[in-house]
Amino acid sequence: MEQKLKLWFTEHQTEDYGITFRVNHVYESEQTEFQRLEMVETDEFGTMLLLDGMVMTTDRDEFVYHEMVAHVPLFTHPNPKSVLVVGGGDGGVIREVLKHPSVEKAVLVEIDGKVIEYSKKYLPNIAGGLDDARVEVIVGDGFMHIAEAVNEYDVIMVDSTEPVGPAVNLFTKGFYSGISKALKEDGIFVAQSDNPWFTPELIRDVQRDVKEIFPITKLYIANVPTYPSGLWTFTIGSKKHDPLAVAPERFHEIETKYYTPELHTAAFALPKFVKDLTI
Repeated sequence: MEQKLKLWFTEHQTEDYGITFRVNHVYESEQTEFQRLEMVETDEFGTMLLLDGMVMTTDRDEFVYHEMVAHVPLFTHPNPKSVLVVGGGDGGVIREVLKHPSVEKAVLVEIDGKVIEYSKKYLPNIAGGLDDARVEVIVGDGFMHIAEAVNEYDVIMVDSTEPVGPAVNLFTKGFYSGISKALKEDGIFVAQSDNPWFTPELIRDVQRDVKEIFPITKLYIANVPTYPSGLWTFTIGSKKHDPLAVAPERFHEIETKYYTPELHTAAFALPKFVKDLTI
């Protein structure tokens, strides 16, 4: 009988709390130019991408995050043709973006090329869309790409890590102002904004900063088991279109595992302690 590898990995989500996985195999473990990158195999969640000791995505639950980042803004916008994804080198958000036939071009700007390389190799079900003809992949600084873009995108999605390391600048008011400039006159953006249990002040700060720039600013939630606390938030900023006023005929059928038109609305129904962070 084959004995399992007795190697356990713990992501310390706070100083006093962590989530632990048994690791069966380590495919890659490398200090890239920007961060510590590991690609490992687990029984419980399959292949797992770790950056600086934090779980970024897994085979088993990746669809929740990627679907909710992509489909909420894309169904809110009446005709999204040009889409930018900042970060997200694993390709999961791009995969979901490409399910929308109106999208003519999707640009991915990922600062760490190793994330793209290893995701294509070990997470093909997530990264497969990166080779699509509609996709332009840029290995570079998303902050600078935004700063140089003017009236270029219908939808911008910020698929970043937590605000540490290379992602620090992606949680600043200046970055949100740059996003507004890079968007067209009826553009929409969405960013992951962490969890309300361990980082409530981060959510409060993001909501405050985005509200000063976008007339329609809302918070929505999803359940991602491998992220801290499992309860994850997303902040959407829109110049014109309200995600809670999408006409029923705008929803078209796509293949999903988590997102539905009904959930599109329900995700904005917040527990009171989370809603209080938006005031």
